[in-house]
Amino acid sequence: QLRKAMVDADSSKLTASVSDKLSYGHSGGHVEGKAEFIRKIMSGQSDFVTIDLVNQVVSVSDKTAIVRHDLNAKTNDNGKPNEVHLHVLLVWQKQNGAWQLVARQAVKKT
Repeated sequence: QLRKAMVDADSSKLTASVSDKLSYGHSGGHVEGKAEFIRKIMSGQSDFVTIDLVNQVVSVSDKTAIVRHDLNAKTNDNGKPNEVHLHVLLVWQKQNGAWQLVARQAVKKT
């Protein structure tokens, strides 16, 4: 659901999918919160054309899920076409019966 919301730039689904306490770390070192994460996607500053997730591993313990995967995406950030290839770690927490992203960290694949 989050992947689709990011590609579609769907503000309501992004808002519902991420925690108010989101810590979203980029491979370049920048860390942002929920408001900045959503603003960048909605403005096109961070524009995902496609996102493919592979090698995904999920570990769930009570109300916390740790997800690791490789992310391969085509982007068009600020109108500039590009591709990104990342290793990603996500931390999800079940809040009020729904899973919300609370943390994300990416590193560039070497």
